[in-house]
Amino acid sequence: MKNADTHKVVLPAGDTSGKATAPAFAQIMNLLINALTKLGLLKEDLDYHVVRASMVIIYFFFGYQKWFAYEAHGLIPFISNGPLISWMYPVFGIQGASWFLGVSEWLVGALLFLGFWNKKLGILGALGSCVTFIMTITIIPFMPDGWAASAGGFPAMQGNVAFLMKDVVLFAVSFYLLKQDVERVLRSADSAKGI
Repeated sequence: MKNADTHKVVLPAGDTSGKATAPAFAQIMNLLINALTKLGLLKEDLDYHVVRASMVIIYFFFGYQKWFAYEAHGLIPFISNGPLISWMYPVFGIQGASWFLGVSEWLVGALLFLGFWNKKLGILGALGSCVTFIMTITIIPFMPDGWAASAGGFPAMQGNVAFLMKDVVLFAVSFYLLKQDVERVLRSADSAKGI
């Protein structure tokens, strides 16, 4: 039962069923939702801008670390086993492949950043990001010792495969940005035509 003076849910003596917690949870959730709404969570395009900004930050740091030998050597098991990227070692060598990836990541990040103002450049950045994560996701089936034999193998991932699983989410984020930018370019073109 509810005490009108304190607005707190009070369980009747002896009631251990927990039925009174459902209204309390609903009340707490309503307060939380109202507070988040007042803070601007529902502001138009906030999610889109937060996602874009996070990808720009990720690409900055991903690209930055590629300039150092520790990262170039850390990439060996990934590039060596990547069906779409293993060509980089014969072409560029170990450090050169790392630099190539760093430049590529900074280019994609710059295009995503420019996409805040120019949606066509945003499309190029999101498309480049999708391709990037398709290339890294395709490494997963080819990674040696990626599935814990002691836990029965697939789907018990370990080591480098567990690290690469984040790229599935990053691909989804890239696809979201691509879809959003294409829709915005099409809407802008329709507005210009007066449709």
